[in-house]
Amino acid sequence: MKLLVDGREIEAQEGQSILQACLAAGIFLPHLCGHPDLEPLGGCGLCMVEVEGEDEPVRACMTKVEEGMKVSINGDAADKVRRMAMELILATHPADCTGCPKYGVCELQSMYQYMGVSPQRWRCKGRTVPTDDSNPIITHMFTRCIRCGRCVRACEGLRGVGAIGFTRGEDGAMRVTIKGNSLQEAGCRFCGACVEVCPTGSIVDALGMFRDDRSREDNIVPCRSGCPAHIDIPRYLRYVKAGEWEKATAVVREKVPFPETLGSICTHNCQGECKRNNLQEPLSICRLKRAAAVRDTGEWKERVRHEPLTGKKVAVVGAGPGGLTAALFLAEKGHKVTVFEANAKVGGQMRYGIPAYRLPDEIVDKEVATILEISQGDDAEPRIELVCNERVKDVQALLGQGFDAVLVTVGTFQGNVLPMKGHDLQNVYVNTEFLKAAREGNPQPVEGGRVVVLGGGNVAYDCARTAVRLGAASVDVACLEAEAVMTSTPEEREEAAEEGVVLHDAYAFTSINDDGTGKVGSMTIHKIAKFYFDENHRAVTELVEGGELTLPADYVIFGVGQKPEDTMGFGLELTHGPYVVADGNHATSVEGIFAAGDVVTGTKSVIGAIAEGREAASAIDRFLGGDGDISAELLDPEVAEPELGKAPEEFYTSAILPQFTPGEERKNTFEPFECPFTEDEAKCEAARCLQCDLRLQITKPRLWNEY
Repeated sequence: MKLLVDGREIEAQEGQSILQACLAAGIFLPHLCGHPDLEPLGGCGLCMVEVEGEDEPVRACMTKVEEGMKVSINGDAADKVRRMAMELILATHPADCTGCPKYGVCELQSMYQYMGVSPQRWRCKGRTVPTDDSNPIITHMFTRCIRCGRCVRACEGLRGVGAIGFTRGEDGAMRVTIKGNSLQEAGCRFCGACVEVCPTGSIVDALGMFRDDRSREDNIVPCRSGCPAHIDIPRYLRYVKAGEWEKATAVVREKVPFPETLGSICTHNCQGECKRNNLQEPLSICRLKRAAAVRDTGEWKERVRHEPLTGKKVAVVGAGPGGLTAALFLAEKGHKVTVFEANAKVGGQMRYGIPAYRLPDEIVDKEVATILEISQGDDAEPRIELVCNERVKDVQALLGQGFDAVLVTVGTFQGNVLPMKGHDLQNVYVNTEFLKAAREGNPQPVEGGRVVVLGGGNVAYDCARTAVRLGAASVDVACLEAEAVMTSTPEEREEAAEEGVVLHDAYAFTSINDDGTGKVGSMTIHKIAKFYFDENHRAVTELVEGGELTLPADYVIFGVGQKPEDTMGFGLELTHGPYVVADGNHATSVEGIFAAGDVVTGTKSVIGAIAEGREAASAIDRFLGGDGDISAELLDPEVAEPELGKAPEEFYTSAILPQFTPGEERKNTFEPFECPFTEDEAKCEAARCLQCDLRLQITKPRLWNEY
């Protein structure tokens, strides 16, 4: 149908309001209580217009369009009512705009500036209702509320929760309040819909929830941005909740080729970012990935990218998680890839650096076999060739052997040894050698001995727990850091303690002491009072007077980091000793040679190496003439259901834990001790997700200057 607005003919759909028709036609009309995703309320009075045949101005949001209707936006009567409505809103609203979290993006601020209105004609009455910051994720500043009702309608209409509503205060004024003593009691989902639709700074994310160095989208969904590979975590958790395991795995596999590996050993940066850290405990995102992966049916394989062969060949030096990831995505783009590996089997630190009780060979073998399968597809020959027991010493020579590009992903396989007294005694071991020997079935001897591990990271704890399983009589871990800032995960320390490992945190390493025969006899450490870096970035350690401690020891294992080996002969620019210099596109100092993962960044994590491998594959594809697009779509896009319903009581419980073999039993075997979630456990744990990404589905209203 057609109507006239200030003399301009516009088209409208039957059932639209005048406000909707005007905005759709690019004609701005002041409004605050209206929102594109919410039912109209007509409360703010800012969208008043004059309609031919009506005696008084009408609310544009509540008036349906009719064929031939004549509407005047700028008539004197309508303008007078609108201005008065805005003046009354501003009369009780705080004037300190610059101190408001929404300063610069506030719809109210934009609206009164557009209208040229101030509250000066009215007696201003400040409201003294205190701010409610008792809830962990959402703060409600009542003084900034304009009673537009958007939050109430979003909670009820969009989410089906109804945790908030209008009540009349003792002063007679209407205000938005919680239907209960707390949002938890009211069944709140903490989804943030109320925050998203609030036109002022009345309902906001709690202080500290948003970081200045992240985009709005990344702040709203911090788990996804916190994952180095940016896996769409809320999406796959919804599928887990619904028991759609193959879809959940497909979402993960769009970004990474090792879902079960990561579900077993990932350092789960995502969980550290999860908003539920402020509400009981974060989700067990990592374990839920494993729960889906072990039930995967492989339906996603039909949709794997498989572009025609390009005739280009790439050499990958190092078959760890980063190198294998890059090989897969390069093969999917049509390039032939040869992966050179110095060890007898591929997998890198997944196979040789992580103990079997955390990641057995069977999982690595299965996921590598899947990489080879999907990369070959229907081709007569494999697109990825694995060459093991081949240590490449001259990476530049590969460019002269028919390869169009080379990627260096050799990792960090040389353990660090501190040049302290006694470091060269017999029975002093190094982390990388100790763990690799155990994985290969030829462990360095510790049985019956007293072991001290130096270091506080996950690798140090891998050494400690491996020593326990190899029959050590006692195992102590000593580290410089206080426990609160140790780089090992809390669960790693808890599980080690259950197996008898004793922690000595905040200790400096003084000396490894000779037993008189050239072997380790004891380890002396000293309690640290203060540890910091001075203005020249040099470490300063202040010791506790009389805080020296000597631990009896037969073996000492250095678990204080590791570095790349053999890179000195690569002919590439290096930094900080053996680390390869690479730019933002992973290009090294030699054209055609790229580098990624720990050999560039230093030892990080499996997920970090995978993310680097993805980036490097994209960069190499562009170098070879491709578009660099390695994105995958392994299942059809779906719009998440916005209605959540009231949160059940179990929504507010702590994280669910899977079944574990008791410490006394598991410490004698390298068999995996943590069971995957059962289907019911996984569904229940996934149901604890706040589904923060649903906020991104809410339409962002356009300000007047955007029309």
